[in-house]
Amino acid sequence: MSCLSGQERGTNKVPVEHLDYSFIEKCTDVRYLEKILRILRSGEEGIFPHLIEYCEKHIRKLDPKSRALRKEKPPATAASFTKEEWSQITDELKTWEEEIKVNEVKIKQTPLLCNEENVPPVRGSHCSIQVKSYSIGANKTKKNAAPPRDYRDWDKFDVEKECAKIDGDITENEPAVIINHGLPKIRRKMDTAALTEQEKIQLADREKDKGNEAFRSNDYQEAVAYYTRSLSVLPTVAAYNNRAQAEIKLQHWHSALADCQKVLEMEPGNLKALLRRATVNKNLGDLQIACDDVKTVLCSEPQNMIAKRLLEELNTLMRKNTHGVASKGKKISIQEVEEECEELEQELPSHKQAKGFSQRVGGDSSRSTAPKERGDMGNTHKKSHGRNEGVGGGGSPHAEPQHAWRGKGGKNANKYKVQPNGEAPDSDRDKDKLSNGNCRGQPNDSKKTEQAEEKVNLDAPAGALPPPLARLKNEGNQLFKNGQFADALEKYSQAITGFTEAGIDSPEDLSILYSNRAACYLKDGNSTDCITDCTRALELQPFSLKPLLRRAMAYESLERYQKAYVDYKTVLQIDMSVQAAHDSINRITRLLIEQNGPEWREKLPEIPVVPLSAQRHRVEAPPTAEEAQARAERAAQEAAKRAEAQFTVLKMEGNDFVKKGQYQEALGKYSKCLTLKPDECAIYTNRALCYVKLERFSEAKQDCDSALRLEPSNKKAFYRRALANKGLKNYVACSSDLKEVLQLDPTVQEAERELEEVTMLLKNSQDSPDKPRRNVPITEVEEGDEEETQAPSRGPEEVKENSPGSQNHCSDGPDANAQPTNAYDFGQALNAACSRGDVAACTELLRSTSPEKLPLYICSHLDGHTLSFIIKVLDTHLMETDPKLVYQHLSHLHTADRFSVVLMLLDDNERLQMTQLFEHLSAVECEDFSNTDIQNLASKYIRASV
Repeated sequence: MSCLSGQERGTNKVPVEHLDYSFIEKCTDVRYLEKILRILRSGEEGIFPHLIEYCEKHIRKLDPKSRALRKEKPPATAASFTKEEWSQITDELKTWEEEIKVNEVKIKQTPLLCNEENVPPVRGSHCSIQVKSYSIGANKTKKNAAPPRDYRDWDKFDVEKECAKIDGDITENEPAVIINHGLPKIRRKMDTAALTEQEKIQLADREKDKGNEAFRSNDYQEAVAYYTRSLSVLPTVAAYNNRAQAEIKLQHWHSALADCQKVLEMEPGNLKALLRRATVNKNLGDLQIACDDVKTVLCSEPQNMIAKRLLEELNTLMRKNTHGVASKGKKISIQEVEEECEELEQELPSHKQAKGFSQRVGGDSSRSTAPKERGDMGNTHKKSHGRNEGVGGGGSPHAEPQHAWRGKGGKNANKYKVQPNGEAPDSDRDKDKLSNGNCRGQPNDSKKTEQAEEKVNLDAPAGALPPPLARLKNEGNQLFKNGQFADALEKYSQAITGFTEAGIDSPEDLSILYSNRAACYLKDGNSTDCITDCTRALELQPFSLKPLLRRAMAYESLERYQKAYVDYKTVLQIDMSVQAAHDSINRITRLLIEQNGPEWREKLPEIPVVPLSAQRHRVEAPPTAEEAQARAERAAQEAAKRAEAQFTVLKMEGNDFVKKGQYQEALGKYSKCLTLKPDECAIYTNRALCYVKLERFSEAKQDCDSALRLEPSNKKAFYRRALANKGLKNYVACSSDLKEVLQLDPTVQEAERELEEVTMLLKNSQDSPDKPRRNVPITEVEEGDEEETQAPSRGPEEVKENSPGSQNHCSDGPDANAQPTNAYDFGQALNAACSRGDVAACTELLRSTSPEKLPLYICSHLDGHTLSFIIKVLDTHLMETDPKLVYQHLSHLHTADRFSVVLMLLDDNERLQMTQLFEHLSAVECEDFSNTDIQNLASKYIRASV
């Protein structure tokens, strides 16, 4: 809408009338709203904080990215941080200053020229620049100008000939063009004579990173060239390992074998080199040597799945080889092995490129070949900072400048085993085969992984989280497993925000959300936010293993080795089987010794003591009775939480099915809900609705009765029982329930329409053509004459129900002669008697009911028709035999709920019948009451009804 006229817009003024809630709510012009917001913020017309906030919210609805919503954030000061954060900042500054000072001293002590032989001499005063004299050659004659020609000479001038001569001279003088269709040749050796050690390290890392990029692009020739350049600058284990992997891709087996041998000379026992040497020997046919290398790897890491698969392949090939020697010869068997390996080499790259994930090559340390197994969240990463780490040891083809590794947690004993930071996510675990020198991937494994991921139930319960938050968490887990860390981070953030706004009391679930988001931060290299989230998770759940591991790796990536050391030691106190913590402790110890010398332990922060309750893998004493009871209570609480979450999910699914009109499916969901919570009134009414829609009226009536037992004033139960009674053609009971609905809520229009329809159906059934036949069965009833005068409108079916042979076969309710024990049984019997007009049954019911309990039993069933029927029974049947019981019933009946309202709804005939009852009662002589008592009691009935 347009908020103001053109004249007001031209003057750039906002009328005061527009600074109002109603105008701001109706206005949809964002620019004009921004102008209003600027005026409100300026305070020209006064300060209205609530109006400013309302205007900001309205602008945010219309344009969430509006510039007017941006607020200036002042520079942070010490007051902007907590005490711990500020001390952390100051500690980092002090550490940085100390490192700068140490580096400055080293630079001053380092000689400027490391190799003076290759440096040109400095020019001094004794040196002179040789000036080359350019003399004019004697043989160079001066060119004279051409003399002018006579006009007759122009007639002999051949223009075409002269032009051809000029063109020929130009062609002869121009050199031939050389087109180089090949790539420029990369020089494989670099001159590092004038470089310092630090410069050599940086240059070697830079060349190695170029090789990583080339390897990732599948340009293995160029990768080999760059790895060679890196080795010419500074030989490292990582570069040799990476070049060996590139040579394997090019099938240069002997060159790759030489590089693996070089790695094992520099670092004996390097697992990546052993695996790659095994791959080379496998392709060269030395199966036994390859098998020995793989077994060596498995001795160090029994859970290494890459080595296990490679060993299985080698055993298969050895069996085939033995069989081939016996039958067709050795050459055929070796040829089959090579073809199989080539197929594996060709299948995995295409599969991985389709997925869009980068792949990594080898490494320099044994710990980098740890197996990747499925875990709860991937969870843990770590960064290595050794200078010898490259693609394999810490800088994968998609590695970060700090040569990060990325890893996954495993299962069982290796549940928290941490892989280096550059590894791929769960869904990309096939890429380990590249890093470990194996042939590329198993297509069947990747297919199984994709099929397993398709079957993930995103609506599965997650602790005590509500279904929307549980779905966000499950979606984040799935995105994390697929390697979509930024999307997973957004899902976890939404779940944390919803958790906080909902005010849920479940620290454990909130701690898991923070821990999962910390894993995403660590995967994206955001170590600072990772530390923050891990700290929050540990505040909620102290000594939780995964947040401690993640925070330790984040500290290590930021080179805060002392804090990382403390966290790793805390992890080992909790669980000594975490191999990643042992490896990191050993690595960090060497770095701390290099930095701080022999006294490095004295500079460490205090390591917290883990309580025995948080430690794992320890011998526990048998729990006491109190502990066992506490555990049982906790287990019961957790089971209740899970049941509540499952109940909520099933109820929501049932509601969704009802909205879609799928009542049979909704029926199943509601039935499951009742198995979890049998006392939930809303589920009974919902299932009754499904039964009504499916035309299963008897079952619907039973569910409504169950709901009314739990909640006697539930109007939905009354309304749906009325629909069930209508379906059963019990129009009297239907009318009674509809009247009850209107008494509870007169605004229910559906009940009014149903009541009108049921009233018409009831009249039609009473005016049926079978009416003259009603006198035939009346002769069989003992009090037939009396009933004939009182109920002349009943048809043969109703009269037949009053016969002695039919009273014991009523299907509408329980036997009225049985003594009721609760309000439900009384109501069922009373409704059955009223619907059939069975005066004898109602008489026996009143005889068997205590007068003191009558108001309690009848309160939920009392209406005008029921009260009139009871008055008739008291007057015509109980008065002659037991006037004392009549007086007692009347003395207590008026105390029932809504009795005064029902009296006001009685018609003249019913009021006359009530007056006659008190006249007959006053004519009876009885010692238990007097005429005065009857007059006082009658005033509560007759006057109240007038």
